Amino acid sequence: MSLHTSSSIVSRYLNSCKLHEVLPNTAVLSQLYEASIQEEVQKRSTLVVPLDELKDDDMLPLVDILLKIHLFNVDAVDILSTSKSVVNQESVVSLMRAVNSTLRIVDLQDTLYRKDILWDLFQVGLNCQMLKLRSTEIQKLNMVGSFLQLHTLNLDFCSSLTSLDKDCFTCMPKLMRLSMCGTRIVDLWTTREALSRLPSLTELRFQNCICCKDTGPCLASSNGAGSPAYVGKLLINEDSLRNSVDKVSNHFGGILSSYPPAVAITGKEDLQLEVSFSDLHVQGRDDCPENVNLKLRDTSIVSKMYRSCHPSPICYEKHYREYMIASLPHLQVLDNFPVRKLDRETANTVFSQYYEYLPYKRRQKENVASVLHMREAGRGNAYHRKSSRIKEAVSCRRSPHFYSRSLCAAKLGSSATPSLHKMSNICSDVKEGSEILRPRQFEYHPTNPSLMAFGTLDGEVVVVNHDAGNIFSYTPLFGVTNSILGLCWLNKNPSKLLAGSDSGSLRLYDINDTLQKAESGCSSSSPVVFDKFEQLTSLHVNSTDDQFLTSGYSKKVAIYDTCSGKRLHLFTDMHQEPINVAKFAHHSPDLLVTSSFDRDVKLWDLRQTPNQPCYTASSSRGNVMVCFSPDDLYLLVSAVDNEVKQLLSVDGRQQTDFGIASTGSAHNYTRSYYMNGRDYVISGSSDESIVRICCAQTGRRLRDYYLEDHVLESPILVQSLRSDPFRHFHMAVLASYVRPSSRRDIIKVNLLESGQYGDEDSKREDFSSSYGHGG
Repeated sequence: MSLHTSSSIVSRYLNSCKLHEVLPNTAVLSQLYEASIQEEVQKRSTLVVPLDELKDDDMLPLVDILLKIHLFNVDAVDILSTSKSVVNQESVVSLMRAVNSTLRIVDLQDTLYRKDILWDLFQVGLNCQMLKLRSTEIQKLNMVGSFLQLHTLNLDFCSSLTSLDKDCFTCMPKLMRLSMCGTRIVDLWTTREALSRLPSLTELRFQNCICCKDTGPCLASSNGAGSPAYVGKLLINEDSLRNSVDKVSNHFGGILSSYPPAVAITGKEDLQLEVSFSDLHVQGRDDCPENVNLKLRDTSIVSKMYRSCHPSPICYEKHYREYMIASLPHLQVLDNFPVRKLDRETANTVFSQYYEYLPYKRRQKENVASVLHMREAGRGNAYHRKSSRIKEAVSCRRSPHFYSRSLCAAKLGSSATPSLHKMSNICSDVKEGSEILRPRQFEYHPTNPSLMAFGTLDGEVVVVNHDAGNIFSYTPLFGVTNSILGLCWLNKNPSKLLAGSDSGSLRLYDINDTLQKAESGCSSSSPVVFDKFEQLTSLHVNSTDDQFLTSGYSKKVAIYDTCSGKRLHLFTDMHQEPINVAKFAHHSPDLLVTSSFDRDVKLWDLRQTPNQPCYTASSSRGNVMVCFSPDDLYLLVSAVDNEVKQLLSVDGRQQTDFGIASTGSAHNYTRSYYMNGRDYVISGSSDESIVRICCAQTGRRLRDYYLEDHVLESPILVQSLRSDPFRHFHMAVLASYVRPSSRRDIIKVNLLESGQYGDEDSKREDFSSSYGHGG
């Protein structure tokens, strides 16, 4: 910019100030003159707009100048804010729009922008090359506007940001560098779906090296020859660690105590620790305590030890680094560490070992229309090219489930977030006044795909048509208010439903034997009453419907005759602690399994005097529940805090350990069920907002789904869950809310369809918190 040009732009600014009757801003004048000096020395000029030093009166003349910026010799305009600006936020947006193609850097860090301003910014877009934004108002990133010139996006410390919309990056074809340190992003799967839409992404951060401000590779990670070393993992041996606790604590500088609650370390079994990339990096053995045995998994390790800074929760997910590298083939730098060939090979191996990319081991996405065409034409998968693959496809096609599984894989592969539907919409008008139903237990109907029964915290038993969205039958509470903790449909006569409350009352309802309720279209039934079983938490009927069992906060199990209502047996001291859940086998009316907080699971045969179990299998924590697989070949055992294992039902040997990370909470009650027959396992815990889906045979993780009410801005805690027995990849979740703490609901989840529930679901109610036990 020549001196004449400089004086011209200054003169124009002064004239504009005079026109708008405001005093010139000295900071703006200073930046105009500084730009002129840059042009004289560097032949390029950048105009910096310091928002921190502007007031509302300064905005109109400045906008006038920027609208005509193309008339002056200015190469780039940077709009910067390093502290909370007092300028009107609409004026800032107008300022950015005025610059247009000359806009280079927009830095709005440490500013608090309203949701409507951010929405407008994200929906319309910006023409800048670098955007730095920090705001506590961003909860879900949905940048669908035009950001065609953007190559660097920094969202560090947007502390309310929890998820990425799958299309949030589709209008950023040039984005190469992305940083989201200190956010609350946690889900690997939805994050991968969003990031995979960035064709130019090469540098990514969810945590940063302590010495790095940008997303590029850390200079300190280079070895003596100048090439960056590979990041390794460390395995601290139990014996060495036990003898060197003090040395480890002093040497690691508190790193092991810095885990967040989601990955707290407890118990003797955790003395052998796998310290991942997000927690610790060490190179060489010279700096290590001499009595600590460090087994280095990689051949080349970083030359110094340090802690990573500002990690987002996603960094604490197991195999996080390998998952991201395997999912993003063009990535060159992750968390300030370069991605080398060996890293990628290792990541692909780890990914194939611990994750399923698509259901049923599909290696690539299929089109639904193509699958339907192949089914009609009687052909195998189109993507199998080689003859060996064709034979494999034809062999698989002989299975009656081949095409249904192919359709599921195609639909699940195209859906990053599931469709959620709240049952409170159906049940909002049953009770008088403002009271609504408060579910505590639920079960799908065994033969009618549309029906579901649930019991409430107030002792009501309700049968709903969850497809049509109406109530089929409603039975109000009898006598003293009690929570329904046990529900079970009969198998041979599925119109009948057993219900048990925490007071010990047991009743058999026939939903067809009903009395019309005036003007409501609902109906109520008269139940059959059995002798009480005190402290009941669960009940279950056998395969022939002639007997059912009960268990609870005691060491007893009772067997009842379903027809006569008499108690046939009362077995005492079957466990050393309360028996949380007891279940009959699906096909043998005499086999049952019990699970207890004494950490044991026991199989019993009623044809023998049950003084001794057929076998006992133990968990490392108290067992919350157990169930048979649909074919009775396996037992699925869920213990406190995400200990989920599959056992062979014939002898109790472990077949699969699902390896779900613990949280360190003794009150994190975990429940797991089979889905799609016994193909998959769904698992949820009462202190977490996650539904995990794993392959039942291999233990590989297919998906984690994080449940959150975006209307109430509240996490949804998973109290219990069931898979839909008639629809693959459908389930229902018994959910409670962190805010408001009184809310509870049943949420239907369709994993094959994308969507969110709407504003009408944001009703609030009170209930007595009594979760933790039972199915």
